[in-house]
Amino acid sequence: MKITGNMFSNKPLDGQHAIITGGSRGIGASIAEYLARLGANISLTGRTEKTLVKQKNALEKNYGIKVHTAIGDMGSELDVKKCFEDIKSSMGLTQILINNAGIGKSAPFHRLDSSLWNEVIGLNLTGTFLCTQQVFSDMREAGYGRIVNISSTVGLRGYPYIAAYCASKHGVVGLTRTLALETIKKGITVNAICPGYTDTDLVSEAVDSIVDKTGKDRDEIQTEIDNMSPMGRMVDPEEVAEATAWICLPSSASITGQAIVIAGGAVMN
Repeated sequence: MKITGNMFSNKPLDGQHAIITGGSRGIGASIAEYLARLGANISLTGRTEKTLVKQKNALEKNYGIKVHTAIGDMGSELDVKKCFEDIKSSMGLTQILINNAGIGKSAPFHRLDSSLWNEVIGLNLTGTFLCTQQVFSDMREAGYGRIVNISSTVGLRGYPYIAAYCASKHGVVGLTRTLALETIKKGITVNAICPGYTDTDLVSEAVDSIVDKTGKDRDEIQTEIDNMSPMGRMVDPEEVAEATAWICLPSSASITGQAIVIAGGAVMN
């Protein structure tokens, strides 16, 4: 595909189709909005019809693009296949895949059971594998594609009490680097975005869980999280979305195999 412009042109993704898993809230919703602003038609997956429909209606109203939704668990091979077949039937081939669906449950290792481990690995890592499989052959045949895996700073270093989450996100980074090398001459780029603590429902729910398990004050825990970044605050979802949109551009063809950190200096890669 010919390079058609950059992020500052009017609609550099006009005519392209992007799938965002977990695209109805948080980082996924912000990414969907940025890609829609750049002209892409959007498919969203998620588990909750109400939030998916709300996001679909907002994107169509604000950006005049075509939006499709598919309900399913991206950790389930059966659901992934069903969702992606539905999306392809309705929207055609995919040029951009954002593997964003994820879960961040925590537990100290001595209390970590196989059920929690398998749930986190199953969605965060296996789900990324399953969704990528669904578009991979078509991208190779077309000679073009942008795959962005939403990892985390925990995919680059260790953190206590989140062994399953940390292992899953390390796996996502490793998968990203391998796929980048396998596709480097196929017109496909594969990158990972590694945000620090981001102001989303996922982090808010994690804080609630810590409060429930430890009895600590919520404001105290939030302050501890904010202070993990030298800038003294959490990352805004739009900061993650803009970086993601940038590496989805046709003009970002030489950026591949990267783990791009967005963490206010908390982790320097």
